[in-house]
Amino acid sequence: MLPEDLLVFLNDHIPCRQAQIKQLASLLDPTISNPSVLVLHGLEATGKSLTVKATLDSLLVPFAIVRSKECITARHLLERTIIACKDVLRETDDGEAAKQLSSFDGRCESLSSLTVQLERMTRLQSRFILVFDGIDRQREAPSTLLPALARLGEIIPKLTIIFVVTAPRPRFLHLAGVPHLHFNPYDRAECLVILSQSPLSIFASALSDDDLSEELILERQEDDAWLWSRFCGAVWDSLGKGAARDIVSLRIVCQSLWVPFVQPIRDGLSGTREFSKLLVRNRSLFQAESALSERIVSLASTATTTQKTIKSETTLIVSLYRTLINSGPSVDSHELPYCTSYLLIAAYLASYNPARQDQTFFMKAHERKRRKKGGGTAKGRPSKHRKIQRKLLGPQAFVMERMLAIFHAILPYPVPGGMGDLMGQLATLASSKMLVKTSTMADILDAGTKWRVNVGWEHIQVIARTIGFEVEGFLAE
Repeated sequence: MLPEDLLVFLNDHIPCRQAQIKQLASLLDPTISNPSVLVLHGLEATGKSLTVKATLDSLLVPFAIVRSKECITARHLLERTIIACKDVLRETDDGEAAKQLSSFDGRCESLSSLTVQLERMTRLQSRFILVFDGIDRQREAPSTLLPALARLGEIIPKLTIIFVVTAPRPRFLHLAGVPHLHFNPYDRAECLVILSQSPLSIFASALSDDDLSEELILERQEDDAWLWSRFCGAVWDSLGKGAARDIVSLRIVCQSLWVPFVQPIRDGLSGTREFSKLLVRNRSLFQAESALSERIVSLASTATTTQKTIKSETTLIVSLYRTLINSGPSVDSHELPYCTSYLLIAAYLASYNPARQDQTFFMKAHERKRRKKGGGTAKGRPSKHRKIQRKLLGPQAFVMERMLAIFHAILPYPVPGGMGDLMGQLATLASSKMLVKTSTMADILDAGTKWRVNVGWEHIQVIARTIGFEVEGFLAE
Protein backbone atom coordinates (compact mmCIF):
# COMPACT_ATOMS: atom_id res chain seq x y z
CA MET A 1 0.00 0.00 0.00
CA LEU A 2 1.20 3.50 -0.79
CA PRO A 3 2.10 5.93 2.02
CA GLU A 4 -0.53 8.45 3.04
CA ASP A 5 1.40 11.49 1.77
CA LEU A 6 1.89 9.81 -1.61
CA LEU A 7 -1.84 9.04 -1.85
CA VAL A 8 -2.61 12.69 -1.11
CA PHE A 9 -0.20 13.76 -3.87
CA LEU A 10 -1.83 11.38 -6.37
CA ASN A 11 -5.32 12.54 -5.39
CA ASP A 12 -4.29 16.15 -6.00
CA HIS A 13 -2.65 15.28 -9.30
CA ILE A 14 -5.53 13.05 -10.49
CA PRO A 15 -8.72 14.41 -8.88
CA CYS A 16 -11.91 12.38 -8.43
CA ARG A 17 -10.11 9.03 -8.76
CA GLN A 18 -9.29 8.27 -5.10
CA ALA A 19 -11.06 4.90 -5.00
CA GLN A 20 -9.44 3.67 -8.22
CA ILE A 21 -5.97 4.73 -7.07
CA LYS A 22 -6.32 2.88 -3.76
CA GLN A 23 -7.62 -0.29 -5.41
CA LEU A 24 -4.92 -0.26 -8.07
CA ALA A 25 -2.17 0.34 -5.50
CA SER A 26 -3.49 -2.50 -3.35
CA LEU A 27 -3.60 -4.97 -6.24
CA LEU A 28 -0.11 -4.06 -7.49
CA ASP A 29 1.63 -3.76 -4.12
CA PRO A 30 5.15 -5.29 -4.51
CA THR A 31 5.11 -6.72 -0.99
CA ILE A 32 2.20 -9.09 -1.69
CA SER A 33 1.27 -11.52 -4.42
CA ASN A 34 -0.07 -9.71 -7.48
CA PRO A 35 -2.66 -10.98 -9.96
CA SER A 36 -1.34 -12.27 -13.26
CA VAL A 37 -3.83 -10.17 -15.26
CA LEU A 38 -5.86 -7.05 -14.46
CA VAL A 39 -8.52 -5.25 -16.52
CA LEU A 40 -9.18 -1.50 -16.29
CA HIS A 41 -12.34 -0.50 -18.15
CA GLY A 42 -14.40 2.64 -18.58
CA LEU A 43 -15.58 5.15 -21.16
CA GLU A 44 -13.26 7.50 -23.00
CA ALA A 45 -11.62 10.36 -21.08
CA THR A 46 -12.20 8.85 -17.63
CA GLY A 47 -8.54 8.91 -16.53
CA LYS A 48 -7.61 5.24 -17.02
CA SER A 49 -4.24 5.73 -18.70
CA LEU A 50 -3.24 8.66 -16.49
CA THR A 51 -4.17 6.82 -13.30
CA VAL A 52 -2.31 3.61 -14.11
CA LYS A 53 0.85 5.46 -15.18
CA ALA A 54 0.92 7.71 -12.11
CA THR A 55 0.26 4.78 -9.77
CA LEU A 56 2.97 2.62 -11.32
CA ASP A 57 5.43 5.49 -11.10
CA SER A 58 4.70 5.75 -7.36
CA LEU A 59 5.12 2.01 -6.77
CA LEU A 60 8.70 2.10 -8.10
CA VAL A 61 8.13 -1.09 -10.10
CA PRO A 62 9.55 -1.44 -13.63
CA PHE A 63 6.74 -1.29 -16.16
CA ALA A 64 6.18 -0.75 -19.88
CA ILE A 65 3.15 0.75 -21.61
CA VAL A 66 2.23 -0.30 -25.16
CA ARG A 67 -0.43 1.81 -26.90
CA SER A 68 -2.44 -0.12 -29.45
CA LYS A 69 -3.45 3.00 -31.38
CA GLU A 70 0.20 3.35 -32.42
CA CYS A 71 0.35 -0.23 -33.80
CA ILE A 72 -0.91 -1.05 -37.29
CA THR A 73 -0.98 -4.85 -37.12
CA ALA A 74 -0.77 -7.57 -34.48
CA ARG A 75 2.87 -8.27 -35.34
CA HIS A 76 3.61 -4.57 -34.98
CA LEU A 77 2.09 -4.75 -31.50
CA LEU A 78 4.33 -7.68 -30.53
CA GLU A 79 7.47 -5.96 -31.77
CA ARG A 80 6.58 -2.72 -30.01
CA THR A 81 6.10 -4.74 -26.83
CA ILE A 82 9.61 -6.20 -27.06
CA ILE A 83 11.16 -2.79 -27.79
CA ALA A 84 9.28 -1.09 -24.93
CA CYS A 85 10.31 -3.74 -22.41
CA LYS A 86 13.91 -3.60 -23.63
CA ASP A 87 14.09 0.19 -23.23
CA VAL A 88 12.64 0.10 -19.71
CA LEU A 89 14.88 -2.70 -18.47
CA ARG A 90 17.96 -1.07 -20.02
CA GLU A 91 17.42 2.02 -17.85
CA THR A 92 17.00 0.01 -14.64
CA ASP A 93 19.68 -2.69 -15.16
CA ASP A 94 23.45 -2.29 -15.33
CA GLY A 95 26.38 -4.48 -16.18
CA GLU A 96 25.73 -8.04 -17.27
CA ALA A 97 21.95 -7.65 -17.56
CA ALA A 98 22.37 -4.71 -19.97
CA LYS A 99 24.66 -6.82 -22.15
CA GLN A 100 22.04 -9.55 -22.37
CA LEU A 101 19.40 -7.03 -23.45
CA SER A 102 21.57 -5.92 -26.37
CA SER A 103 21.04 -9.33 -27.98
CA PHE A 104 17.33 -8.64 -28.54
CA ASP A 105 16.83 -6.98 -31.91
CA GLY A 106 13.08 -6.35 -31.48
CA ARG A 107 11.98 -8.90 -34.05
CA CYS A 108 8.94 -10.92 -32.95
CA GLU A 109 6.76 -12.90 -35.34
CA SER A 110 4.42 -14.83 -33.04
CA LEU A 111 3.07 -15.03 -29.51
CA SER A 112 5.31 -17.95 -28.69
CA SER A 113 8.36 -15.88 -29.63
CA LEU A 114 7.03 -13.05 -27.45
CA THR A 115 6.69 -15.42 -24.51
CA VAL A 116 10.26 -16.70 -24.85
CA GLN A 117 11.78 -13.24 -25.16
CA LEU A 118 9.81 -11.79 -22.24
CA GLU A 119 10.83 -14.68 -20.04
CA ARG A 120 14.50 -14.14 -20.88
CA MET A 121 14.22 -10.37 -20.30
CA THR A 122 12.52 -10.59 -16.90
CA ARG A 123 14.64 -13.45 -15.57
CA LEU A 124 16.62 -11.18 -13.25
CA GLN A 125 13.62 -9.02 -12.24
CA SER A 126 11.59 -9.49 -9.06
CA ARG A 127 8.47 -7.96 -10.63
CA PHE A 128 7.59 -6.50 -14.04
CA ILE A 129 4.27 -4.99 -15.22
CA LEU A 130 3.22 -4.81 -18.87
CA VAL A 131 0.33 -2.47 -19.77
CA PHE A 132 -1.62 -2.76 -23.04
CA ASP A 133 -3.49 0.52 -23.48
CA GLY A 134 -6.55 0.37 -25.76
CA ILE A 135 -5.98 -3.26 -26.69
CA ASP A 136 -9.68 -3.71 -27.57
CA ARG A 137 -9.18 -1.38 -30.57
CA GLN A 138 -6.13 -3.10 -31.99
CA ARG A 139 -6.15 -3.25 -35.80
CA GLU A 140 -6.08 -6.64 -37.53
CA ALA A 141 -6.11 -8.46 -34.21
CA PRO A 142 -6.96 -12.20 -34.32
CA SER A 143 -9.63 -13.52 -31.96
CA THR A 144 -7.01 -15.38 -29.90
CA LEU A 145 -4.76 -12.36 -29.26
CA LEU A 146 -6.31 -11.17 -25.98
CA PRO A 147 -6.66 -14.64 -24.37
CA ALA A 148 -3.07 -15.46 -25.33
CA LEU A 149 -1.72 -12.20 -23.89
CA ALA A 150 -3.72 -12.75 -20.70
CA ARG A 151 -1.98 -16.09 -20.13
CA LEU A 152 1.50 -14.55 -20.27
CA GLY A 153 1.25 -13.85 -16.54
CA GLU A 154 0.59 -17.54 -15.84
CA ILE A 155 3.53 -18.69 -17.97
CA ILE A 156 5.95 -16.04 -16.65
CA PRO A 157 5.54 -15.87 -12.83
CA LYS A 158 7.18 -12.45 -12.43
CA LEU A 159 4.98 -10.75 -15.04
CA THR A 160 1.66 -8.92 -14.54
CA ILE A 161 -0.48 -7.95 -17.54
CA ILE A 162 -2.82 -4.93 -17.39
CA PHE A 163 -5.45 -4.38 -20.10
CA VAL A 164 -6.92 -0.88 -20.50
CA VAL A 165 -10.16 -1.21 -22.48
CA THR A 166 -13.34 0.78 -23.04
CA ALA A 167 -16.17 -1.76 -22.78
CA PRO A 168 -15.05 -5.37 -22.19
CA ARG A 169 -17.21 -8.17 -23.50
CA PRO A 170 -18.28 -10.94 -21.09
CA ARG A 171 -15.44 -13.46 -20.66
CA PHE A 172 -13.42 -11.86 -23.45
CA LEU A 173 -10.21 -13.25 -21.89
CA HIS A 174 -11.60 -16.81 -21.56
CA LEU A 175 -10.44 -16.78 -17.94
CA ALA A 176 -12.29 -16.92 -14.64
CA GLY A 177 -11.58 -14.75 -11.62
CA VAL A 178 -9.95 -11.85 -13.46
CA PRO A 179 -10.13 -8.66 -11.33
CA HIS A 180 -11.83 -5.73 -13.09
CA LEU A 181 -11.47 -2.09 -12.06
CA HIS A 182 -14.17 0.24 -13.35
CA PHE A 183 -13.65 3.96 -14.07
CA ASN A 184 -17.07 5.57 -13.95
CA PRO A 185 -17.83 8.72 -16.00
CA TYR A 186 -17.44 12.07 -14.29
CA ASP A 187 -20.60 13.72 -12.98
CA ARG A 188 -21.29 17.44 -12.79
CA ALA A 189 -19.43 18.10 -9.54
CA GLU A 190 -16.38 16.11 -10.64
CA CYS A 191 -16.24 17.84 -14.02
CA LEU A 192 -16.33 21.24 -12.35
CA VAL A 193 -13.55 20.23 -9.95
CA ILE A 194 -11.33 19.10 -12.83
CA LEU A 195 -12.00 22.14 -15.01
CA SER A 196 -11.48 24.54 -12.10
CA GLN A 197 -7.86 23.43 -11.77
CA SER A 198 -6.89 25.26 -14.97
CA PRO A 199 -9.04 28.42 -15.31
CA LEU A 200 -8.70 30.68 -18.31
CA SER A 201 -7.79 34.34 -17.97
CA ILE A 202 -10.41 37.03 -18.33
CA PHE A 203 -8.09 39.73 -19.64
CA ALA A 204 -5.90 38.99 -22.66
CA SER A 205 -3.43 41.62 -21.58
CA ALA A 206 -0.24 42.19 -23.49
CA LEU A 207 1.54 43.00 -20.21
CA SER A 208 3.55 40.22 -18.62
CA ASP A 209 3.37 39.25 -14.96
CA ASP A 210 6.58 41.17 -14.28
CA ASP A 211 4.90 44.46 -15.23
CA LEU A 212 2.03 43.91 -12.76
CA SER A 213 2.07 44.10 -9.01
CA GLU A 214 1.62 40.99 -6.90
CA GLU A 215 -1.69 42.21 -5.49
CA LEU A 216 -3.09 42.77 -8.97
CA ILE A 217 -1.89 39.35 -10.10
CA LEU A 218 -3.52 37.64 -7.11
CA GLU A 219 -6.73 39.60 -7.61
CA ARG A 220 -6.91 38.62 -11.27
CA GLN A 221 -6.26 34.99 -10.46
CA GLU A 222 -9.06 35.01 -7.89
CA ASP A 223 -11.45 36.64 -10.38
CA ASP A 224 -10.48 34.12 -13.07
CA ALA A 225 -11.11 31.15 -10.77
CA TRP A 226 -14.39 32.58 -9.44
CA LEU A 227 -15.88 33.38 -12.84
CA TRP A 228 -14.51 30.30 -14.61
CA SER A 229 -16.06 27.84 -12.15
CA ARG A 230 -19.52 29.41 -12.47
CA PHE A 231 -19.19 29.67 -16.23
CA CYS A 232 -18.34 25.95 -16.52
CA GLY A 233 -21.39 25.12 -14.42
CA ALA A 234 -23.62 27.12 -16.76
CA VAL A 235 -22.11 25.41 -19.81
CA TRP A 236 -22.70 21.98 -18.24
CA ASP A 237 -26.34 22.77 -17.43
CA SER A 238 -27.12 24.17 -20.88
CA LEU A 239 -24.95 22.24 -23.36
CA GLY A 240 -22.54 19.84 -21.71
CA LYS A 241 -25.01 17.60 -19.91
CA GLY A 242 -26.68 16.41 -23.11
CA ALA A 243 -24.10 17.08 -25.81
CA ALA A 244 -20.57 16.88 -24.39
CA ARG A 245 -19.67 13.20 -24.31
CA ASP A 246 -16.74 13.47 -21.89
CA ILE A 247 -14.57 15.89 -19.97
CA VAL A 248 -12.44 16.63 -23.04
CA SER A 249 -15.46 17.66 -25.13
CA LEU A 250 -16.76 19.79 -22.27
CA ARG A 251 -13.40 21.55 -21.95
CA ILE A 252 -13.38 22.31 -25.70
CA VAL A 253 -16.89 23.77 -25.52
CA CYS A 254 -15.96 25.95 -22.53
CA GLN A 255 -12.82 27.22 -24.23
CA SER A 256 -14.72 28.13 -27.42
CA LEU A 257 -17.41 30.09 -25.51
CA TRP A 258 -15.13 31.78 -22.99
CA VAL A 259 -13.92 34.68 -25.14
CA PRO A 260 -17.42 35.79 -26.29
CA PHE A 261 -18.66 35.42 -22.71
CA VAL A 262 -16.02 37.71 -21.15
CA GLN A 263 -15.98 40.20 -24.02
CA PRO A 264 -18.30 42.65 -22.14
CA ILE A 265 -15.78 42.67 -19.26
CA ARG A 266 -12.93 43.49 -21.63
CA ASP A 267 -15.04 46.28 -23.17
CA GLY A 268 -15.78 47.74 -19.74
CA LEU A 269 -19.52 47.04 -19.85
CA SER A 270 -19.61 44.60 -16.90
CA GLY A 271 -17.58 43.75 -13.81
CA THR A 272 -15.67 40.55 -13.16
CA ARG A 273 -18.06 39.48 -10.37
CA GLU A 274 -21.32 40.30 -12.19
CA PHE A 275 -22.00 36.76 -13.33
CA SER A 276 -25.79 37.13 -13.47
CA LYS A 277 -25.59 40.14 -15.79
CA LEU A 278 -23.09 38.36 -18.01
CA LEU A 279 -25.35 35.32 -18.17
CA VAL A 280 -28.36 37.39 -19.20
CA ARG A 281 -26.37 39.42 -21.72
CA ASN A 282 -24.84 36.30 -23.31
CA ARG A 283 -27.81 33.96 -22.99
CA SER A 284 -27.76 33.40 -26.76
CA LEU A 285 -24.40 31.63 -26.40
CA PHE A 286 -26.02 28.92 -24.29
CA GLN A 287 -29.07 28.61 -26.55
CA ALA A 288 -27.23 28.06 -29.83
CA GLU A 289 -25.42 24.79 -30.57
CA SER A 290 -22.72 26.20 -32.86
CA ALA A 291 -20.02 25.51 -30.28
CA LEU A 292 -20.79 21.78 -30.33
CA SER A 293 -19.83 21.29 -33.99
CA GLU A 294 -16.16 20.95 -34.81
CA ARG A 295 -14.85 23.57 -37.19
CA ILE A 296 -11.58 24.83 -38.58
CA VAL A 297 -12.41 28.51 -38.06
CA SER A 298 -12.64 29.42 -34.37
CA LEU A 299 -15.85 30.75 -32.86
CA ALA A 300 -15.10 34.46 -32.76
CA SER A 301 -18.65 35.82 -33.04
CA THR A 302 -19.99 37.76 -30.11
CA ALA A 303 -23.29 37.28 -28.34
CA THR A 304 -24.95 40.01 -30.44
CA THR A 305 -24.02 38.32 -33.70
CA THR A 306 -25.26 34.97 -32.45
CA GLN A 307 -28.54 36.51 -31.31
CA LYS A 308 -29.08 38.13 -34.72
CA THR A 309 -28.43 34.79 -36.39
CA ILE A 310 -30.99 33.07 -34.18
CA LYS A 311 -33.60 35.76 -34.92
CA SER A 312 -33.04 35.55 -38.67
CA GLU A 313 -33.27 31.76 -38.64
CA THR A 314 -36.43 31.91 -36.52
CA THR A 315 -38.02 34.43 -38.90
CA LEU A 316 -37.17 32.26 -41.91
CA ILE A 317 -38.65 29.15 -40.28
CA VAL A 318 -41.86 30.97 -39.34
CA SER A 319 -42.29 32.37 -42.86
CA LEU A 320 -41.74 28.96 -44.43
CA TYR A 321 -44.21 27.38 -42.02
CA ARG A 322 -46.86 29.98 -42.82
CA THR A 323 -46.29 29.49 -46.54
CA LEU A 324 -46.77 25.74 -46.20
CA ILE A 325 -49.91 26.19 -44.10
CA ASN A 326 -51.48 28.65 -46.55
CA SER A 327 -50.56 26.92 -49.80
CA GLY A 328 -50.83 23.27 -48.72
CA PRO A 329 -48.44 20.53 -49.86
CA SER A 330 -46.25 21.42 -52.79
CA VAL A 331 -46.91 19.36 -55.90
CA ASP A 332 -43.51 20.00 -57.38
CA SER A 333 -41.82 18.51 -54.33
CA HIS A 334 -43.05 14.99 -55.22
CA GLU A 335 -41.79 13.67 -58.54
CA LEU A 336 -43.31 10.19 -58.61
CA PRO A 337 -42.46 7.36 -61.02
CA TYR A 338 -44.99 6.13 -63.59
CA CYS A 339 -46.46 3.17 -61.67
CA THR A 340 -46.31 5.02 -58.34
CA SER A 341 -48.45 7.81 -59.83
CA TYR A 342 -51.10 5.29 -60.87
CA LEU A 343 -50.90 3.69 -57.43
CA LEU A 344 -51.55 7.04 -55.71
CA ILE A 345 -54.46 7.77 -58.08
CA ALA A 346 -55.92 4.34 -57.31
CA ALA A 347 -55.68 5.10 -53.60
CA TYR A 348 -57.49 8.41 -54.13
CA LEU A 349 -60.26 6.71 -56.11
CA ALA A 350 -60.62 4.03 -53.44
CA SER A 351 -60.92 6.73 -50.74
CA TYR A 352 -63.50 8.89 -52.51
CA ASN A 353 -65.51 6.30 -54.46
CA PRO A 354 -68.01 4.03 -52.71
CA ALA A 355 -67.13 0.36 -52.94
CA ARG A 356 -70.47 -0.54 -54.50
CA GLN A 357 -69.64 1.53 -57.60
CA ASP A 358 -66.33 -0.18 -58.38
CA GLN A 359 -68.03 -2.45 -60.93
CA THR A 360 -69.54 0.58 -62.64
CA PHE A 361 -66.25 2.42 -63.05
CA PHE A 362 -63.61 -0.29 -63.33
CA MET A 363 -65.25 -3.37 -64.96
CA LYS A 364 -65.24 -3.28 -68.76
CA ALA A 365 -67.97 -5.93 -69.20
CA HIS A 366 -70.34 -4.41 -66.67
CA GLU A 367 -73.89 -3.73 -67.79
CA ARG A 368 -74.88 -0.32 -66.55
CA LYS A 369 -78.59 -0.83 -67.22
CA ARG A 370 -80.66 -1.75 -64.21
CA ARG A 371 -82.59 -4.98 -64.27
CA LYS A 372 -86.33 -4.80 -64.84
CA LYS A 373 -88.70 -6.08 -62.21
CA GLY A 374 -92.13 -7.41 -63.21
CA GLY A 375 -91.60 -6.68 -66.89
CA GLY A 376 -91.85 -2.94 -66.42
CA THR A 377 -89.28 -0.20 -66.39
CA ALA A 378 -87.87 0.73 -63.03
CA LYS A 379 -88.68 4.25 -62.07
CA GLY A 380 -86.26 6.39 -60.18
CA ARG A 381 -87.26 6.82 -56.60
CA PRO A 382 -86.66 10.23 -55.06
CA SER A 383 -83.88 10.19 -52.47
CA LYS A 384 -84.78 11.01 -48.92
CA HIS A 385 -81.29 12.37 -48.18
CA ARG A 386 -79.61 15.44 -49.57
CA LYS A 387 -76.73 14.62 -51.90
CA ILE A 388 -73.31 15.95 -50.83
CA GLN A 389 -70.22 15.73 -52.98
CA ARG A 390 -67.91 13.01 -51.75
CA LYS A 391 -64.90 15.28 -52.11
CA LEU A 392 -66.36 17.42 -49.35
CA LEU A 393 -66.79 14.47 -46.98
CA GLY A 394 -63.09 13.73 -46.80
CA PRO A 395 -61.17 10.54 -47.61
CA GLN A 396 -62.56 7.22 -46.39
CA ALA A 397 -60.59 4.16 -45.33
CA PHE A 398 -60.15 1.27 -47.76
CA VAL A 399 -58.45 -2.10 -47.72
CA MET A 400 -55.24 -2.54 -49.69
CA GLU A 401 -56.69 -5.39 -51.75
CA ARG A 402 -59.34 -3.05 -53.20
CA MET A 403 -56.76 -0.38 -54.06
CA LEU A 404 -54.61 -2.93 -55.91
CA ALA A 405 -57.66 -4.10 -57.89
CA ILE A 406 -58.41 -0.50 -58.96
CA PHE A 407 -54.73 -0.02 -59.79
CA HIS A 408 -54.67 -3.00 -62.16
CA ALA A 409 -57.95 -1.82 -63.72
CA ILE A 410 -56.75 1.70 -64.59
CA LEU A 411 -53.15 0.81 -65.49
CA PRO A 412 -52.83 0.63 -69.29
CA TYR A 413 -49.79 -1.71 -69.16
CA PRO A 414 -48.89 -4.55 -66.79
CA VAL A 415 -46.55 -3.90 -63.87
CA PRO A 416 -42.95 -4.44 -65.12
CA GLY A 417 -41.42 -5.34 -61.77
CA GLY A 418 -44.12 -7.64 -60.42
CA MET A 419 -45.78 -7.46 -57.00
CA GLY A 420 -42.48 -7.14 -55.16
CA ASP A 421 -41.68 -3.83 -56.82
CA LEU A 422 -45.28 -2.71 -56.30
CA MET A 423 -45.07 -3.37 -52.56
CA GLY A 424 -41.87 -1.35 -52.42
CA GLN A 425 -43.59 1.61 -54.09
CA LEU A 426 -46.48 1.29 -51.64
CA ALA A 427 -44.04 1.41 -48.73
CA THR A 428 -42.47 4.53 -50.27
CA LEU A 429 -45.85 6.28 -50.40
CA ALA A 430 -46.48 5.31 -46.78
CA SER A 431 -43.09 6.62 -45.64
CA SER A 432 -43.70 9.95 -47.43
CA LYS A 433 -47.08 10.26 -45.63
CA MET A 434 -49.08 10.25 -48.88
CA LEU A 435 -50.83 7.14 -47.60
CA VAL A 436 -51.77 6.76 -43.94
CA LYS A 437 -52.49 3.41 -42.29
CA THR A 438 -55.71 3.48 -40.27
CA SER A 439 -55.86 -0.12 -39.03
CA THR A 440 -53.92 -1.59 -36.13
CA MET A 441 -52.52 -4.57 -38.03
CA ALA A 442 -48.81 -5.14 -37.53
CA ASP A 443 -48.01 -6.01 -41.16
CA ILE A 444 -48.51 -2.94 -43.32
CA LEU A 445 -48.34 -5.00 -46.53
CA ASP A 446 -51.17 -7.36 -45.53
CA ALA A 447 -54.09 -7.47 -47.98
CA GLY A 448 -56.58 -6.60 -45.25
CA THR A 449 -54.72 -3.54 -43.97
CA LYS A 450 -56.81 -0.38 -44.14
CA TRP A 451 -55.36 2.80 -45.64
CA ARG A 452 -56.45 6.35 -46.33
CA VAL A 453 -55.10 8.78 -48.92
CA ASN A 454 -53.46 11.92 -47.53
CA VAL A 455 -53.26 14.19 -50.62
CA GLY A 456 -55.81 16.63 -52.02
CA TRP A 457 -57.71 16.89 -55.27
CA GLU A 458 -55.38 19.52 -56.77
CA HIS A 459 -52.40 17.24 -56.18
CA ILE A 460 -54.12 14.30 -57.88
CA GLN A 461 -55.14 16.49 -60.84
CA VAL A 462 -51.55 17.55 -61.50
CA ILE A 463 -50.26 13.96 -61.24
CA ALA A 464 -53.03 12.68 -63.55
CA ARG A 465 -52.28 15.34 -66.18
CA THR A 466 -48.60 14.48 -66.03
CA ILE A 467 -49.20 10.83 -66.96
CA GLY A 468 -52.16 11.57 -69.28
CA PHE A 469 -54.92 9.95 -67.20
CA GLU A 470 -58.48 11.32 -67.09
CA VAL A 471 -59.22 10.94 -63.42
CA GLU A 472 -62.50 12.91 -63.63
CA GLY A 473 -64.19 10.10 -65.55
CA PHE A 474 -63.56 7.57 -62.76
CA LEU A 475 -64.66 9.72 -59.81
CA ALA A 476 -68.16 9.44 -58.37
CA GLU A 477 -70.18 12.62 -58.05
